[in-house]
Amino acid sequence: MRLTRAKTWSQQELAVKLRVDGSADQGLWNWDRKRLLIDATKTALAAALSWWIALQFGLHDGYWGAISAVIVLQSNFGATISASRDRILGTMIGAAFGFAFSLFGVLPWNYILALLCAVVLCGLLGLRNSSRLAGVTISIVMLVQKTGSHWLLALHRVGEVFFGIIVAVTVSTLVFPDRARLRLRDGLAQEFLVLNAFFEGILQGFRGHPAENLAELREDALAMLRANNALLEASRNEPSGGPGWREGLGMLAQFGRTIFDALVALELAVRESNDDNYAQQLEPELGRLAADIESGFQYVAKCIHGWRFHIPPPNLNLEEDIAQLEDRMAKVRHTSSTFSQAEILRAYAVQLHLKQIARMLRSSRVETSRAIGEAQVSEA
Repeated sequence: MRLTRAKTWSQQELAVKLRVDGSADQGLWNWDRKRLLIDATKTALAAALSWWIALQFGLHDGYWGAISAVIVLQSNFGATISASRDRILGTMIGAAFGFAFSLFGVLPWNYILALLCAVVLCGLLGLRNSSRLAGVTISIVMLVQKTGSHWLLALHRVGEVFFGIIVAVTVSTLVFPDRARLRLRDGLAQEFLVLNAFFEGILQGFRGHPAENLAELREDALAMLRANNALLEASRNEPSGGPGWREGLGMLAQFGRTIFDALVALELAVRESNDDNYAQQLEPELGRLAADIESGFQYVAKCIHGWRFHIPPPNLNLEEDIAQLEDRMAKVRHTSSTFSQAEILRAYAVQLHLKQIARMLRSSRVETSRAIGEAQVSEA
């Protein structure tokens, strides 16, 4: 007998679970296509505006502003700010080195030395994303044959890049504005559902046959963690959005990573447990805790989606489940001599990981509620 019936969700089903406001029928695929169209529209608008406005000011090389707008405009405001910062710093460093090294030496040696110094400086300053952009600017300043001084060419390039970035940030702010923190909130809600699917797949292999798509479930969870980590970095470039938003999002992301590590440990603990019988002695308490953990994952996802954490889940008390399981383990301890040491150790490892995951789920809700300043937090 298995602890729980494993059920895995497709991406479409995960999206439906999150859309509790009546828009569930839209589906994740339609939303992705809509976002793709929005991103394409914003990019085209920013590039066209940069080029057109530059022409109005008589800047015949205004296409560099359009290129900058295309490069820095990202899918959300926070990522756009981050890319803009990298672009500005890279351009300024590249312009300075390109002009300075054009004053002495001959090509290609001064050009090679300028590239080397700029990349090293960006690395030492922790600006690795700016190093390529610095190299591009150096190449333009030193290699493009134009009338006038290298100083004037460097100044024009910096100005055109600044101009393109200003247009891109303006478009990102005013046209279909998209905030990384809002996308991160929905991403974290989906992350807990994906972690739940991974959890169910793991338990299917405990005293049963492992889920056929367990490796896929693990990779889906890891991909979700990485995507949300990128959104978390982008959200730090945005206004906080209210009391505790930044702290709450960071805390939930950390809990997600810790729970994933615990799930991987649980996956290792249940290996070779198909024929184990000792865990049957811990029923129904062990199965009840596992089932309530599943409900806990879903409830935390719902809390994240609605950004309300202070209300405890109805008819669900994970600490009580843990206490009942510990009492059950104490009662059956005298039967240990009739079972192999390996399966006893596996059963103990499983229950330890289950308790750890249950407490992290409860803490994720309670600690986030405190971080965002909700009153009357219940720790049930």
